[in-house]
Amino acid sequence: MTDFPYDAPKLSDNNKRVHALNIEYAKAKIPAELPRSERLIVEANIKRLLKEHNAVLVAHYYVDPFIQELALATGGCVGDSLEMARFGQAHSAQTLIVAGVRFMGESAKILSMEKTVLMPDLEAECSLDLGCPADEFAAFCDAHPERTVVVYANTSAAVKARADWVVTSSVGLDIVTHLHEQGKRIIWGPDRHLGSYIAKETGADMLLWQGSCLVHNEFKATELEQLKAEHPNAKVLVHPESPDSVVALADVVGSTSKLLKATYEMDADTFIVATDLGILHEMKKRSPHKQFLAAPTAGESASCKSCAFCPWMAMNGLQAIEHCLLNKSGEIVLTPELAEAAKKPLQRMLDFAENKQKNVTASGDIVQDRALFTHVGAA
Repeated sequence: MTDFPYDAPKLSDNNKRVHALNIEYAKAKIPAELPRSERLIVEANIKRLLKEHNAVLVAHYYVDPFIQELALATGGCVGDSLEMARFGQAHSAQTLIVAGVRFMGESAKILSMEKTVLMPDLEAECSLDLGCPADEFAAFCDAHPERTVVVYANTSAAVKARADWVVTSSVGLDIVTHLHEQGKRIIWGPDRHLGSYIAKETGADMLLWQGSCLVHNEFKATELEQLKAEHPNAKVLVHPESPDSVVALADVVGSTSKLLKATYEMDADTFIVATDLGILHEMKKRSPHKQFLAAPTAGESASCKSCAFCPWMAMNGLQAIEHCLLNKSGEIVLTPELAEAAKKPLQRMLDFAENKQKNVTASGDIVQDRALFTHVGAA
């Protein structure tokens, strides 16, 4: 077990302000890599158990490539957190195995209360979720009752239940623009970098919770400029959870799916990618003739030039998947009341996105390829 730091914001001034001055630590245990012969045996067992238990495996872009490929090979999907949840909701399987972090399992359960949702390791956390405790965030919201509460999907079910809207990085700009046009003032949580980016882009009045992503917060502008100088023809792709100095150097800023799309639509042979290293697997699959460079983190006391990986995503090992199928362990349990409250702002986002797509279709504009967002395999 290793301790990893995360921002733990604290409230002050009768809960009206929040500061990002505190660091706390959470443990992660990264499984050892299996020898090939043992890995093949475990994969075969997982394939058998998925069929026996009427289960489907959904995996995030940031987990081990072996797990991504296993999900596709068994009729599951690889996608972002919401696409994983929506795939599980639509699938006929009674059991969902969610290879990701805990809030992703909760999102899947919110949309599929009638199903069993299992995770390889319930201790696989997210620094954004950890840094936004539901009771403290609720106190912050209560201190500003005149504001509309918008929370990022990277939050617990309890935080979602306190929100008016849930958003993802792919639709956050559109929803905040919509609210700003209505004259709404906003509380945003928990990622301060993404919130700052959206506030600048939209001009919205936003009070920001001061959380950050363990991975994206570590990208460094100075080292990125040096890497750009070494590769002057490279395009820089940046997730907006990164610091604004890094975002300022980007050719493309956007969600994981938007960055992935850019790699095969842009006329470039080399890309510098500022997001979790896990996405490089899918990028290389789609564009094997192109070069992908991980953006530098080079944090304090770093032992590598780019350490951009989430240790909690790495907790999703093949043996842990096999174990949860054998023992029905790692189950996500939510009360009906909490799930119902959390689903309301989540469904509001889904309805908004669906209406937007209908309007785009009706106007004759090009509609984004839905297959981009959910990569579905055949069993």
